[in-house]
Amino acid sequence: MSAETLKGSRPSSARTRVLETATRLFYAEGVHSVGIDRIIAEAGVAKATFYHHFPSKDDLVRAYVEEQSSLQRTVVATMRAGSPRETLQAIFAFMCDFGAGPGYRGCPFVNTAAEYPDPAHPVRQAIAEHRRWNRDLYRDLLAADGHPDAERTADILLLLRDGLVVGFDLDDPAAVRAAVHEALARVLG
Repeated sequence: MSAETLKGSRPSSARTRVLETATRLFYAEGVHSVGIDRIIAEAGVAKATFYHHFPSKDDLVRAYVEEQSSLQRTVVATMRAGSPRETLQAIFAFMCDFGAGPGYRGCPFVNTAAEYPDPAHPVRQAIAEHRRWNRDLYRDLLAADGHPDAERTADILLLLRDGLVVGFDLDDPAAVRAAVHEALARVLG
């Protein structure tokens, strides 16, 4: 969390530009292949400004992961309109639509985790926190829907999510969408 966030004010425009630039580059090219100097140049900030907001590249990567998590939480919050089951179906339909899109290059969490193999690393901890939120969301929706085994089924849905984010990157989107639809119907009963 940045100092601006802790103080209750908005992040600086320079911080926002750096994070937006890093997001675009990290998602398109991978985290380790993009250097700090390139991010600084494309964001149009001074090196001192960059390091004021992000003391290290790992701090920037963690901020990127946390921002992606925040964006996903915001999207999910807009989907809570119908029953818990309908919300789950809407979440997976959204993921299928996003995964089949022309700009899809995999899941930012899976992609970043592949570049940070140490589960104790702060970047991996941020990814783990997002996964916990995702699993807990599934569990809570399943429980609210009266599912008899919400805990275990949430684990299954998280694995389904993992499979679809990779599948859309590697396989035919129509086939992945059909498989996700069928798997979700079987899991939800």
